[in-house]
Amino acid sequence: MRISATELKRNLGHWLDVSATEDVYVERKGKLVTVLTNPNRGLVDVAESLVGVLPHDFDAEGELARRRMAI
Repeated sequence: MRISATELKRNLGHWLDVSATEDVYVERKGKLVTVLTNPNRGLVDVAESLVGVLPHDFDAEGELARRRMAI
């Protein structure tokens, strides 16, 4: 999403909310000056990519206990 610096000033709260899900490019006089982005977006992408990797009945605590006993 591209917006002007004036629009950002008028509706800062809204654009902060939008930046949680997509990058917001801010322009002044037609030139890009900054980007609002979610600093945790990379972590969210990683977490979403792991959905469905483990079976639904995976027992994390049991697996950890088994690995500790194997040492």
